[in-house]
Amino acid sequence: MAATRPPTPNAPPPLAPGLLPNLRFDALSGFLVFLIAMPLCLGIAKASQYPPVAGIWTAVIGGVLATLISNSQLTIKGPAAGLIVVVASAVTELGEHALPALPEAEVASLRARGKTDDDIKTELTARQAAAGYPLALGAALTAGVLQILLGVCRAGTIGELVPLTPVHGMLAAIGITIMVKQLFPMLGMDGALATGTPMEIISNLPQALATINGTIAALGVTALALLIAFPYIKAAVPALKPVPAQVIVLAVAIPLALALAVKGPGLVSVPNILYSENPQAALGSAITFPKFDAIATGVGIQAVIMFCLIASIESMLSSQAIDMLDPWRRKTDQNRDLLATGVGNTVCAAVGALPMISEIVRSKANIDNGARTKYANLFHGLFLLAFVLLLPMVINSIPMAALGAMLVFVGFRLASPREFVHTYKIGAEQFLVFVTTIVVTLSTDLLIGVCSGIALKVVVHLINGAPLRSLWRPDVEVAHSEGDTVAVLKVRSAAIFANWLGLKGAITKHMSGRDGVVLDLSATRLVDHSTMEKLHQLELELAETGKKLTVTGLDRHTPMSAHPLAARRGHGAKVPQGADPVTAA
Repeated sequence: MAATRPPTPNAPPPLAPGLLPNLRFDALSGFLVFLIAMPLCLGIAKASQYPPVAGIWTAVIGGVLATLISNSQLTIKGPAAGLIVVVASAVTELGEHALPALPEAEVASLRARGKTDDDIKTELTARQAAAGYPLALGAALTAGVLQILLGVCRAGTIGELVPLTPVHGMLAAIGITIMVKQLFPMLGMDGALATGTPMEIISNLPQALATINGTIAALGVTALALLIAFPYIKAAVPALKPVPAQVIVLAVAIPLALALAVKGPGLVSVPNILYSENPQAALGSAITFPKFDAIATGVGIQAVIMFCLIASIESMLSSQAIDMLDPWRRKTDQNRDLLATGVGNTVCAAVGALPMISEIVRSKANIDNGARTKYANLFHGLFLLAFVLLLPMVINSIPMAALGAMLVFVGFRLASPREFVHTYKIGAEQFLVFVTTIVVTLSTDLLIGVCSGIALKVVVHLINGAPLRSLWRPDVEVAHSEGDTVAVLKVRSAAIFANWLGLKGAITKHMSGRDGVVLDLSATRLVDHSTMEKLHQLELELAETGKKLTVTGLDRHTPMSAHPLAARRGHGAKVPQGADPVTAA
């Protein structure tokens, strides 16, 4: 039986289960998270080439369905900046597949009306986005069904097979892409120059800077400056501490947009459902149904894989991170959460909404705001639903430049220079994988970029002595058991990301019914960074339940940097026959 967690000075108050005992805490947190989520949902949807209201529907569906299905207590489900590139790429590529070019007769007609090549390109891009949107919904719905099947088949831990460094590289590349693309609406630059790969868009920036709209840029730069300065403003004005930065940005940007007479495409547009003369038609304009014409094509299959893979991995990593911040140390059932995400994504795609994941920034805000149970997620979704139905005129007064600034800020946080420095400190080989993933992703697409990072990681491991067979399974044996209390597991060959699930399974199996496990790594040739970090996390998780994981034998290895979680290169030395691996280590 797990030992009782000892009380600490910072221990959380006793937690009563259920909705009513925690109502005031969860409702307040849900409201504060709603204030953060509303502009981000709109901006993420627009950046993903979906209608802005699609982001609101995602958070509403995530708040309701995830609360009913998942046991994750403090995560907030909704659209995430990390999926912008996946979704926007699917819309673009599926649109190009459906409409490679405008009909020649129409091009001739446009030229006869004095339209330039850039005008024709802009028209084609708009038509492709319109054609690609329902096709992307079809891919997202198919991916949602796959997520449901993975959850039912208890494959919720499959994301743990992906090494951490390429994942961080992928997120940094997504951050750079978001920043580059959102500079255009933030500064009012010509959107026709924001097409192609991120590298191509970056090369277009000097030309695009000549097209800046001064009025829009004033709005965008003001919004970005507020986001950057807000931590210092809060420090100087303690009364602003509970107010989200996004609310301050909107409080300044909306009246500024009115003063500058920003209209039309410079403002958000969501359907006015309740106050429309024809509410049924307004609701119909707020909902789009998926099309499946391109599912069997190469572009369609790639979109399904990316929706399923990236959404599942990012959601799992976010929920694990939030579990570690949960004051009551509750753990998410990853299989059940994957099922909830799959059901939610299937429903989202069926009505034209964005894919959802467990979003880490809003989830962290949820914890900071005092949420106690998963009903905070429900309240955040219900507040969003009420706002889009009752106050659409407020949403339609939000300038697009302010949303662009918020996403530029989010992108910078994903690709923060500190992430580069942190990765370099872990090891030069990790930095190489990290940068390679970023560069290939920016030059091609996410799938190729992540695969290139994983492939390079494998090559680095083989060069550093990992046997080929260790890419499939770990070499683990029970050295001995110290009675019924402690098992000693000896690992040979290598302990790397590719065999982590097998290694974790062995630890979990032999931990059952015992107080602890000693993991002897002295005979391994390589212990990679992903395994080092995951062993550290597992050690903390087990300690919360009164169990103890002890890792030994690493003094025989050479760390690849001074970082405590750096990869370790060993010599594959064997423990003498009959010797106690703990003392031999």
